[in-house]
Order: sequence, then structure tokens, then C-alpha cells
Amino acid sequence: MSTMTHVAGSPRLPRVRRLASAVTATALTAAMATACGADSAGGSSADGLITLAMHNPNIQQQDPATHELVQAFNARNPTMKIKLVGRPMEQHQQQMTIAAQSDTLPEVFWIYDALAKTMAKNGDLLDLKPVLTEKGLDAKFAPHMLSGFRQGEVQYGVPYQALVTGFYYNKAVLDEHGIPVPRTYEDLLSAVKKLKSEGVVPIAQGANNSSFSVWAFLTMLSRFGYEEKYQAILDKKESYDNPDFLRLYRHIEELAEAGAFPSNMTTQTYTQAVASFTAGRAAFLDSGVWDAAKIQESPIGRNVGFWAGPTFSDGVGNQNLVMNAPSAPLVASAEVKKDPKKYQAVKKFLQFYYSDAGQQILVDNAQPPVTTYVPTVDKDKSAVFWAVLEEAAKPHMTSPKAQPDLVVPAETATAMYDSIYGVMSGAMSPEEAVRLVQRTFT
Repeated sequence: MSTMTHVAGSPRLPRVRRLASAVTATALTAAMATACGADSAGGSSADGLITLAMHNPNIQQQDPATHELVQAFNARNPTMKIKLVGRPMEQHQQQMTIAAQSDTLPEVFWIYDALAKTMAKNGDLLDLKPVLTEKGLDAKFAPHMLSGFRQGEVQYGVPYQALVTGFYYNKAVLDEHGIPVPRTYEDLLSAVKKLKSEGVVPIAQGANNSSFSVWAFLTMLSRFGYEEKYQAILDKKESYDNPDFLRLYRHIEELAEAGAFPSNMTTQTYTQAVASFTAGRAAFLDSGVWDAAKIQESPIGRNVGFWAGPTFSDGVGNQNLVMNAPSAPLVASAEVKKDPKKYQAVKKFLQFYYSDAGQQILVDNAQPPVTTYVPTVDKDKSAVFWAVLEEAAKPHMTSPKAQPDLVVPAETATAMYDSIYGVMSGAMSPEEAVRLVQRTFT
């Protein structure tokens, strides 16, 4: 990745030269954890030519970037108005599955990639390649941003938002206890021990109804060869229960035994873990870019930095990794090709979404661009967001092609979350944890 440079003549407005990434479904689940109420989903209606169905029940509050993108599109295209609807994650997934079977899919919708692949195989999804090439938008994506959502020559999906994950850290807390920002696993373990001994919660985590909230630890899997192994594991030629992954789980156990995690980890939610961090009660928070704005507005906002996570001397392969990868896609129903007006609206919306103007709306809502668009960011007003972008854009850092839980079936992903939290809480041994995940492949 390239470095970040300042806008000429404006030292306070840095630019991200290149930040091609996408947000994960898992990350966005966290953002909606406390949402309530739901709009109806599926199909267009009198108040919209087409429908955009999302996995957040309160889109305006939980996903303001998408809400603003739709409002901006509707203002520019009143005859192509989009109806934006949302449901909670599980309900949305179930609704899209049923809709695919009954040929009632909304025109555009978010979906987990595993389900999207099935839909694409069944011919339910529109090939988006012509939509992107018409305006030259395909050239605005890093290759790996689109390749994961392709079957043969069919581009069935496009990245939704940006997934950059790792650890936020409270610089004031670290400074107070004489702890430098860690770089290696040994640094992190040392910091954990010192913080714990001095009565500070080292890492804020919340597992209750939030088992997915282990993003930094999923990236650690990539530092133990996950990206090179997962396809062989899926093909049953390799096992998740292998010496490399086991070493990582033993490191997690070592962190747990050193007191890395809060005593109420299993009873508090991810949202409560974030609240404990923003209240200054923890040194680190396992999270991602979606929480940058919230942290910025908190009492500790001016003291927060961002770290991609530790390197491991006993890891496998490249250790200079930051999770900055494509996530679950936006897709479109193949049925829209039967209605020229709807097809034109879908095409124009997606072209707006991935235009520079659309990407700047993402950035204005503290979301990294998913194309190679170079945005302007006010470092003074958005210092936490800036810190995330800066970490992801370091020239010596590279990103896995995908977050580990997004390239496996949902059952396996759930087992991965449970295995990590199981070791964190002491409910299972590292050996039991890797076997738990492996059983989903047999």
C-alpha cells in the first residue's frame, strides 16, 4: 500500500493515496447490535422504483453512510427513487433465502458471500461486469476487491463497505503506566501483565450475543498461515486442527491466563465492551473502522490510536498484515434485466455508489473508500478515523484477501468465533478449540 500524503497548501487535510478495502459483514453486525425495530424488506413498491434491502434494522442510525448515499442518489434521480429497507441480520439472511426460492428478491441487497455464491450458481444474481465496465469503474478497484465475488466470467457482487480491523488503544492509559504501543506478541503479553497488575482491564471484549467480535484474533489466524491453508481445509486435504493454528490458540490462552480480558467478558455485549473502552476503563479494544466516529466523539477520543495487531516470532509467513480486505457484497437480482427501467436504476445507483462522489460520502461517514479513490480527511476533526487509515496505508503492510470467517460456511465461522472466545474464557483448551472448528468440516 502507498503512503498517505498531505493536500498541497493544507497541512491539516491529509489524503489517503490508496486504501482499497471493504467492510465485513461481521463488522457491521457489531454496529447494529443495539438496534431496534425493522422496516419491511423485499420487492419494490409505490414509494420506490427499486428496493435496496440491508441487514441493519435502523439504517439511518446504524449505517449512516448507506442512508446518505441513497438520499443523495434519490435527490439526483427522482424518477429512479430507491426504497431503503432493513431487517436484523438473521432475519435479513432468512428473508433473502426465501425470496430467492420464490423469485421475489429485492432489486439490490446485501448478503453473506457464501449465500451469494449459491445464488449466483443458481442464476439468481445479475452479472455486474457490464455495469462496472460501462463507466470504467472496474479499473478503480484493486484486483482482489472484485475477484472474490466472481464466478467464471460473472461478476455477481461488488464490495459493500470497508473492513479494516485491529486494536484501538488509549494512549493516555498506556502512557500513564509507561507502556509503549506494542509491536510483537511478546510486547502485547508484557503490556497485558503490567496493566492487569495495576488494576486496568487490558483488552475490552464482549461475547454475550456478540460472539463474532474477535476481529483482531481472526487477523492473527492469517499470521499463522490461514490464507494458504483454508482452501485445503475446505477440500478436506488439510485440517484446522494443525500445529500452526494450535500455536496461536495457545498464545490466546496465555493472554487469557495473564488477565488480558475482562472478568465479565462472557456476560457483556460487544456494545458494552466499546462503552467500557470509551469510558477509559480499558487500554485496548478489539474492533474496526466502523467505531472510529463513535470513539472520536467519546471523552477519550483525542487519546486514541489504532494498531493492526501483533507479529509472531513463531508465526507462518508474512507478519506485516493489516486486515484491509473485501467483505460481504452488494448484489442485484437477475430479474431486473426483465424491466428496463429497473435495470437502468440499478445500474445508475451502483455506478453512483462506486463513483468518487459516492466514495467521498463513505469517507464523510468515517468509512474507508472501497475503490482506489483518494479522499480528503480532516485529521483534526477525525483523528481516530485518520489513525485507522494511516495504519492500513503503511507501505510495508499488506492485507489478506479476505477475513478468515468470510471464506468458510456460516457453521464454520460460528465455530471459529466460539473456539476463540472459548479459549479466552477458559471454557475450552486450545486443543478442544481447534477440534471444535474441524468438526464442521467432517
